Amino acid sequence: MVISPLALRRFSYAIVALMMFSALILLWSALQHQESTLAIRPVIQGTSVPDGFSIWHHLDANGIRFKSITPQDDVLLIKFDSSAQSAAAKAVLDRTLPQGYIIAQQDDDSHVASWMSRLRDTSHRFG
Repeated sequence: MVISPLALRRFSYAIVALMMFSALILLWSALQHQESTLAIRPVIQGTSVPDGFSIWHHLDANGIRFKSITPQDDVLLIKFDSSAQSAAAKAVLDRTLPQGYIIAQQDDDSHVASWMSRLRDTSHRFG
């Protein structure tokens, strides 16, 4: 079986294009930010959430960087650049905050996961 030079050239172009596409996908995945959020809620409804300044003080004293602290309804949301920072902050806040608060870590890693959870949570009716 003899392979023509034209077929060999097309094959090599396809291999180079595949390698470049793979490199782009690896670069894109490396540059993705995987934000993470801590949500602090009081156990007893009607109790106030801790103020952002005290949370900032606890995190700063332990060298933990965060992007923002935002009160929203009865929840205090703290955004981080990574889930590692969020986990470290959760450990610090578990130690330093008084009993009576739920501290939940939420990774905001992909829009696909949020859409899938929305699709799973909605009821489907046929007929």
